[in-house]
Amino acid sequence: MSRQRVILGVGGGIAAYKSAELVRLLVQAGFEVQPVLTEAAGHFITPLTLSTLSHRKVITGLFSSSPDPQAILASSVEHINVALENDLLLVAPATANLLGHFANGIASDFLTTLYTAFTGTVLLAPAMNTNMWRNSAIQRNVERLSLDGVRFVGPDAGDLACGMVGPGRMAEPAEILAAVQHLLSPRQDLAGRKVLLTAGPTLEPIDPVRVLTNRSSGKMGYALAQAAKERGAEVHLVSGPVSLEAPQGVALYRVETASQMAKQVESLFPQSDTFIGVAAVADYTPAIVAPEKLKKSAGHLTLELVPTQDILATVGAHKRSQIVVGFAAETQNLDAEAQRKLVAKNCDLLVANHVDATASVFGSDLNQVRIHSRTNEPISFGPAPKTQVAHRILDEVAALLRQR
Repeated sequence: MSRQRVILGVGGGIAAYKSAELVRLLVQAGFEVQPVLTEAAGHFITPLTLSTLSHRKVITGLFSSSPDPQAILASSVEHINVALENDLLLVAPATANLLGHFANGIASDFLTTLYTAFTGTVLLAPAMNTNMWRNSAIQRNVERLSLDGVRFVGPDAGDLACGMVGPGRMAEPAEILAAVQHLLSPRQDLAGRKVLLTAGPTLEPIDPVRVLTNRSSGKMGYALAQAAKERGAEVHLVSGPVSLEAPQGVALYRVETASQMAKQVESLFPQSDTFIGVAAVADYTPAIVAPEKLKKSAGHLTLELVPTQDILATVGAHKRSQIVVGFAAETQNLDAEAQRKLVAKNCDLLVANHVDATASVFGSDLNQVRIHSRTNEPISFGPAPKTQVAHRILDEVAALLRQR
């Protein structure tokens, strides 16, 4: 079988020094590696280093410096040939500048031009100062790239070259290698399993016009559905109203109210191996739904609310050998509340994230979670794209299924 081919684009940041180790690991793992250096990257690592490790010519520009007309002609379409010949485009480090070029289709050098011509899988390993990573413009670019199907690995949190501590450090070469291997040789550790998920908000009607709802976008649940499908599972997704397309090959059940979601879950759960309750289900619903639109008046309006069915607790109470995973969005006492819900609702895992007015996970393509289990210390992960968070959660699910 032919070796799989990876383009390694290297951006101009101090983390470029790690690209030498990354090339070594990729070649050692059996990949053919075509290095591409930006002009700025050449200030941090030499083409000779990467050429020696990859056994390939390193591409450093769009045009050949040779006076030979044939060489000039060949270089003018080299980005097309390289795009067609390779299976994956990996950029490590992916600098703030490169993220902006990629997100906005700006083709100003070989690497950014190659990106626009490449139709395969793209994996970016961002690396930059913490404040740069948190900048709203950078996060918009990350979200846009995620929506375009680009995958991310990292950035990790820790000590940065600038002296700051926080997210922005490029993922370690071994972690990047694992991400490459997963994308080119996807894990099938959920093959033969049936995974049932809920996603999105519920709408609880007040009258024919108004509803009680929440800010959930459904992105985390849909990312988990996509990831589970990629890992070989048969996936059933019960979704509240969202503006997202169902992942290909996933069975989608559209509902609106908490009651409708509960009934659909109850019918599907007995045949499932795993339940992942990601939906932000309303805790309360109006006791009476007005048959006509309620008119605005000068006085106060009082609504009587009654509790909805707790879907996660119901599933936990009726599980046999299934794995049950709950989600909790909290504004305070994150770990304590997560641990309480883990036990009270008989979950195997409880994924908790903190929400506040300044950094809400609702609507974002990024998430930061704490994964609680029955036996181990909580696992912190992120901030990272929800697609990446989904696979990290499924790593824990797959480990539990192997023990059953």
